[in-house]
Amino acid sequence: MEYLVLLLALFVISLFLGVELINKVPPNLHTPLMSGCNAISGITMVGAVLAAGAEQEITPLIGFLGFVALVLSTTNVVAGFMVTHRMLAMFTRRSK
Repeated sequence: MEYLVLLLALFVISLFLGVELINKVPPNLHTPLMSGCNAISGITMVGAVLAAGAEQEITPLIGFLGFVALVLSTTNVVAGFMVTHRMLAMFTRRSK
C-alpha cells in the first residue's frame, strides 16, 4: 500500500512539473519540443505494452493503466505526426 501511495505521489508531482514546464516554453521552441515529446511517447508505448500484458496476478489495475497509457501515448504520437505533416506541407511549393 505504501508503494502505491509513493507512486501516486510521484505521478502527481510529475503532472505539476509537466504543466509548469510546458507553460514556460516560448512559441518558437514548441515544434522541437513536440518532436522530442513524440520520441518519448514512442518509448512510453513500449512500457505501456509491457504493463498491459503483465501478469494479472499482481493486480488488474496494472493492466488497465497500461492499456490507458498505451491509448494516450498512441494518440500523442499520431497527433504529433499529423501536426508535423501539416507543418511540412506549408513549406512545399504549389504547382501552377
